[in-house]
Amino acid sequence: MFYKDERLALFIDGSNLYAAAKSLGFDIDYKLLRQEFMRRGKLLRAFYYTALLENDEYSPIRPLVDWLHYNGFSMVTKPAKEYTDSQGRRKVKGNMDIELAVDAMELAPRVDHIVLFSGDGDFRPLIESLQRQGVRVSVVSTIRSQPPMISDELRRQCDNFIELDELRDVIGRPPREPRTLGEREETTEMVK
Repeated sequence: MFYKDERLALFIDGSNLYAAAKSLGFDIDYKLLRQEFMRRGKLLRAFYYTALLENDEYSPIRPLVDWLHYNGFSMVTKPAKEYTDSQGRRKVKGNMDIELAVDAMELAPRVDHIVLFSGDGDFRPLIESLQRQGVRVSVVSTIRSQPPMISDELRRQCDNFIELDELRDVIGRPPREPRTLGEREETTEMVK
């Protein structure tokens, strides 16, 4: 439930939202996402959190990050750390949970409603704290993927759960086809 006069802020866990939308078979149109939440209330800020590989000549996520930065999103990035796991797979470690939590706590006195785009159960204590400060918290994720992308404890804690699949017609677009067979995914698998 949204109220037209309430002050809103969006907190987008970039890798988590990308994975959830991918599991449902669509891409997010961030211009439409921003417009949808501007329609639902007084959107004060839209934060997008992602880790970036600094040493890559070309990061596939860089054009998205630049577009978001120029189109009304507050970008929060940090260098990701790359390593090879025991099976020889390339992995990237770039957790943005602390940055997101600190920003949400700082903004809490100035907003009525925070919309968190993540299913990560690590955010449950953050939601509890925001609620104690009188802020309503909606979580956007999905239970329709296998396995579900939202943790049960996060879904139980939030004031309102928004199924990402139900936003598909409002904020989605068909996934882009890779340009070449060897092209990498939009984001590298993120691990903690």
